Amino acid sequence: MLRVQEIMVRLGSRSAVATFRAGFGLLIPAAVGLLASGVPTILCPLPALTVLPAFFFSKVAVGVPTLLFFLWNPGLGRGETKVPKRSYALLAVATLLSVFYFVSGWKLGAQYQGIQYTRFVCAINVMWVTLLSLGFLQSWKKNTSFSFNLFLHWMMFAWLAWYAFPYLGELP
Repeated sequence: MLRVQEIMVRLGSRSAVATFRAGFGLLIPAAVGLLASGVPTILCPLPALTVLPAFFFSKVAVGVPTLLFFLWNPGLGRGETKVPKRSYALLAVATLLSVFYFVSGWKLGAQYQGIQYTRFVCAINVMWVTLLSLGFLQSWKKNTSFSFNLFLHWMMFAWLAWYAFPYLGELP
């Protein structure tokens, strides 16, 4: 019985509530990135993190970034201040894959979505990666607060949910 009370106290903690709100707040960029229009646009680039699950689960796919956010760093719910090493690795891998993605998909993006769209979504991705890299660099050099850790992870998953790996090419 004591264990249940312990869990209830933790779930009601400020860090758990903030993490819960942040996670469900990811529904907004995911929905904009996937549902704002039926074709790739600057506001709705149809990112891979939601588009691929949408092929199987329809509009419910906007919840994928929220689910991954909760699974990726459960320590946020406990008020962890330290950024896990796997988060640095995720940013590095996502950045490298993003570069490869744009290099290999540039021609199709320019052909089907237009050069202006392709340049713009590439520039937005460069901005996201730069800001995230600066935040992760800061957290590597010194101890950070829970709020900073939460914000940094929210921003990374917002990028993945909204702009990372935008649709480039012919629509099915």
